Amino acid sequence: MNHFLLHKFFNGLKGVPFQITYWDGSTESYGDGEPRFKLIFHQEIKMAQFIKEPVMTFGESYMNGLMDIDGEIEDVILAANMNPDMFWSKLLGRLPKLPSMRKQKEDVQHHYDVGNGFYALWLDQSMMYSCAYFRTKEDTLEQAQMQKIDHILRKLQLQPGETLLDIGSGWGGLIIRAAQQYGVKAKGITLSEEQYKKTQERIIEHGLQGQVEVALQDYRELAATKTTFDKISSVGMFEHVGQANYPHFMKAVEALLKDQGLALLHTITHATESKPDPWIEKYIFPGGYIPSLREIIMLLPDYDFQLMDVESLRLHYGMTLDHWSERYEKHVDQVREMYGERFVRMWRLYLRASAASFRHGGTNLHQILFSKGLNNQIALTREHLYK
Repeated sequence: MNHFLLHKFFNGLKGVPFQITYWDGSTESYGDGEPRFKLIFHQEIKMAQFIKEPVMTFGESYMNGLMDIDGEIEDVILAANMNPDMFWSKLLGRLPKLPSMRKQKEDVQHHYDVGNGFYALWLDQSMMYSCAYFRTKEDTLEQAQMQKIDHILRKLQLQPGETLLDIGSGWGGLIIRAAQQYGVKAKGITLSEEQYKKTQERIIEHGLQGQVEVALQDYRELAATKTTFDKISSVGMFEHVGQANYPHFMKAVEALLKDQGLALLHTITHATESKPDPWIEKYIFPGGYIPSLREIIMLLPDYDFQLMDVESLRLHYGMTLDHWSERYEKHVDQVREMYGERFVRMWRLYLRASAASFRHGGTNLHQILFSKGLNNQIALTREHLYK
């Protein structure tokens, strides 16, 4: 049997029954019960590579059309998540070398500068590319994304005339709504040229020049200007900071936030510190690192940040990714025309695997609210969040 080692590997997986059709045409069943999915290998894979890097080999095999999945990708990821020690290393390893600002900008642009046209195909009209907030399962994606922005802005307890900074401001949805709904003066910063250009257009479309601005700028560069803000938000950006840069990020927020000011960090988290998924790190988010919740919490006292509120939106992100995946598949022919079949398969795997990771793999999304120093003027209850 020329696939003996692979057969032995799959035979060791527990939890989800499945089938494999190998490159020689033979089919094997694994686990008890009706198979939840079937993997079809069209070409022999290098066993040494698979044993060393199963996640990378699996991802590349699917991307390159060497393997197909008959069934739901989420079930495949569920099987992997039920056997994590066989797929992912628990060891975090040595702290990576501190990346330069130029390297961080290149990493961000790798993901976000694919083109606004691509993201516009499957994001909602606000172009929000982060976890939405569903009040009910029937909410549309557009509703849920507006509810997410409003949820964040309520947590920040904005007052008219205050200044708001959004670090990693995406396509500008949060800063525009903050200005419209709360009468604040808002600024966004991003490292993505595509996002910067689109945000400028949207500011003009809404007639918010003078009240809302966006800059193509690193948070450290802005901190060096000694500018300060009443409130700071950062949504879906902390994953790009990198573990080695956490002290630099917190130091910048400390410099940018006024005394007693509030800051909200909206970020994907893990329960414990772990290495980045190698396939996602190579193809989707180079330079990214998902923090553990305890890493973030332990950082706060070093900068006199007082923890006020922590909320998990894990299930909300799974639902958000379901909406994105559904929209993506509706426009898959256009994506194929723009970037080719390999790109289509890469992003399909990323979106579905991510949804599965939030539902079954312990990946979480937390909103963390903190103040700079003690703030005794804050709301006494959470009642304001649900009015």
